[in-house]
Amino acid sequence: MLNVRFVTAEGASVTAEAEPGTRLLALAQRCGMPLEGTCEGQMACSTCHVIVSPDWFDVLEPASNDEEDMLDLAAGVTRTSRLACQIELTDALDGLEVRIPGLSRDMQIG
Repeated sequence: MLNVRFVTAEGASVTAEAEPGTRLLALAQRCGMPLEGTCEGQMACSTCHVIVSPDWFDVLEPASNDEEDMLDLAAGVTRTSRLACQIELTDALDGLEVRIPGLSRDMQIG
């Protein structure tokens, strides 16, 4: 098991446990984080946008061009923004910290 710390837009901290191989979006939804994941991980929306702690950003696999394109549609994007559906949790990510943005916008949904 590994631990992930979510920080809500209000500043509350929620730590959750997951098995390696779990997608960050699934873990976030399981512990009540307000990430829609409208496209169910198909990278057709930006409703699972999270901001990765700078200490952890370079540990992640780099974002694909498709993910970068979807992040362009998200509100409040930062240098360490990622789509939670694209982050597969591994033992190397034990202790990962991500922040849930205060705004969400999905330009793909009418």
